[in-house]
Amino acid sequence: MAQSQSSTEADWVSRFADDVIAESERRAPGKPVVVASGLSPSGPIHLGNLREVMTPHLVADEIRRRGYTVRHLISWDDYDRYRKVPNGVPGTDESWAEHIGKPLTSVPAPAGSAYPNWAEHFKAAMTAALGELGVEFEGISQTEKYTSGAYREQILHAMKHRADIDAVLDRYRTKKDPADAAAKGGKGGKKPQQQKKVDEAELAAEAGSGAASEDDGSGGSAGYFPYKPYCGNCEKDLTTVTSYDDDSTELNYTCTSCGFAETVRLNEFNRGKLVWKVDWPMRWAYEGVVFEPSGVDHSSPGSSFVVGGQIVREVFGGAQPIGPMYAFVGISGMAKMSSSKGGVPTPADALKIMEAPLLRWLYARRKPNQSFKIAFDQEIQRLYDEWDSLVRKVADGSVLPADAAAYSRAVGTAAGELPRTPRPLSYRTLASVVDITAGHDEQTLRILSELDPENPLTSLDEVRPRLDRAENWITTQVPAEARTIVRDEPDKELLGSLDDQGRESLRLLLEGLDSHWSLDGLTTLVYGVPKVLAGLEPDAKPTPELKVAQRSFFALLYRLLVSRDTGPRLPTLLLAVGADRVRRLLGA
Repeated sequence: MAQSQSSTEADWVSRFADDVIAESERRAPGKPVVVASGLSPSGPIHLGNLREVMTPHLVADEIRRRGYTVRHLISWDDYDRYRKVPNGVPGTDESWAEHIGKPLTSVPAPAGSAYPNWAEHFKAAMTAALGELGVEFEGISQTEKYTSGAYREQILHAMKHRADIDAVLDRYRTKKDPADAAAKGGKGGKKPQQQKKVDEAELAAEAGSGAASEDDGSGGSAGYFPYKPYCGNCEKDLTTVTSYDDDSTELNYTCTSCGFAETVRLNEFNRGKLVWKVDWPMRWAYEGVVFEPSGVDHSSPGSSFVVGGQIVREVFGGAQPIGPMYAFVGISGMAKMSSSKGGVPTPADALKIMEAPLLRWLYARRKPNQSFKIAFDQEIQRLYDEWDSLVRKVADGSVLPADAAAYSRAVGTAAGELPRTPRPLSYRTLASVVDITAGHDEQTLRILSELDPENPLTSLDEVRPRLDRAENWITTQVPAEARTIVRDEPDKELLGSLDDQGRESLRLLLEGLDSHWSLDGLTTLVYGVPKVLAGLEPDAKPTPELKVAQRSFFALLYRLLVSRDTGPRLPTLLLAVGADRVRRLLGA
């Protein structure tokens, strides 16, 4: 097997890979290493959920690179209850509320969907995005597992040991209703204001995940039961187990929604599931999971990951996975993501505006416990600049080891490299060009071919898919009022109001157009005009006064070309407008 990196060079992925390999060999020598993710297709699966997949994927991929066999399981929690109708999902309305309480696979897909049910509709988009990202995984439908009877022995075992499970859960049943706690001065001697903060934090964490806020099976007058049937009449989980016999496995339940009651034998009944805090540790033991991360909402005291660690050992005879807590992922200008709030970007949305290696890099370069934001606003241009700078450092050998590792994990997997743009021109340049040309291919090629006259672009295919991502960003994320619209006619009023210095600055620019008609040449020209006006050489270092003069000159050009004080980088804008039109708009 290949050796791991030295501790001084190892990035977070390599360190986890070391630990996971050692733990897997200790638990099951010679067997495939098992890592896991869990996703609930209760609505659009967003970029925060993607960290649930990318963290184990990156570790699994590192282990594969070292020659080991790895199984990355993605457990689709499609047998979870439908909790609410997410906002902003096309093809849905308030009528979907009648399905609340049913399994996600029993809820109709949004109107117009090509998929048979709600869960499959949202799984499909995520599966396609993971394919584009190079994520290799084995999908497990919890609906299929439960309804096929695959977990029957585990369910019967949990019911037999329900008192033991109840005892574990009872160690953590200290949280009271916030209103009650406040009225009593808080629990554990806390003052009301302190208690309010604790409860708000806990409830906010629970709100981040459907599974985290599910009940643990307690509260029934007939005792504790870790299993919940779906009603045989209305299909909802608003059921209460009223009795259970260990010997015959006979279970009685009633439905509080429709009043239906039924007696079933659990050794042959497949229409129900273990409550979340028991279901998760059961699966750890069943699959032999060695590594599975969990979000902040699962990792607080008394939460499912913490409680699950005790249940898997004490009830199922298994071991808790190595489980780093991962921090939230945000979007520039948005609060913490929640798929129930609607309008939350998904991996598919991100892949429309950024190439797969860049999106992978965002997850690879940050440790799981570090939060970060994904840019859908102007920040994406800076992000691409940072990425291109990293690519250059890798090429010239000046890159730091950890950055080199993150780059390697971004551009490919153990199976090979991901597709990339053959000639990756600056994203901000491409965005500026398509903004001005409105995506007109001939115009775009004409401008891009003039960026570097000594090595002209001959086909737009050379800059794809980056060009397409930049165009998608301009058309879907940039507000109409921020788009660049080049003037049709000269601003005669502004031209007529210019003083001698203003007119001279335009003369110097126009005079140098032909000899500077390339991206680098025009950059030199527009920055050099104010220097020449100040009696300096075009390559003189700028002074604070000169920078003020340059900003004033740039603002004048923007007003004359696009009727605004700012816009795309001027060299790009000039190339896009074209020399003849520039001359006309600048009064030549």
